[in-house]
Amino acid sequence: MHQGMGLATFNALPERRAVHALFECCNHVAMARDLARGRPYVNHDALFRHADALLFSLPDVAIDSILESYPHIGARPRSLKSAAEQCSIWNDDSTVMTKLDRGANRYRDKFGFGFVMYVNGLGCAAVSAALDDRLHNDLETERKVVRNELAKINRTRLERMLGPEGGYQNW
Repeated sequence: MHQGMGLATFNALPERRAVHALFECCNHVAMARDLARGRPYVNHDALFRHADALLFSLPDVAIDSILESYPHIGARPRSLKSAAEQCSIWNDDSTVMTKLDRGANRYRDKFGFGFVMYVNGLGCAAVSAALDDRLHNDLETERKVVRNELAKINRTRLERMLGPEGGYQNW
């Protein structure tokens, strides 16, 4: 994964390499290409705003395609190990993963696409509660929530790709 290259290096990359780096962040070729063609960006925030604008302009079918690249929550044992340890109501990882897997399956059955959430250190109780809450949404509301979650994930990945102002010296 491209990490810490800095904005100047990113702006100077050949288009093909920039698209590759951006695809790692947003999981959508057309969006990565449009972001690469929007260079040069004057600052990180300009890139983030453009990424958000492109994400929110994509048709639902493109969002569904992006969601296919995310893992099914509850399907990767130990992926929430630290989260499982925070949950005193669940005794072991398999119980946590089973609960999340069942919730994710109900979610997919209801909405037709997979559950995605910007977790950033949240424990399994918070993820499970959010999943349960979002199952009460109608399709239109949930599609808006999903785009907001994807925007948060994209921003985190773009921040990691760029690193601090000026990037790291290995680039």
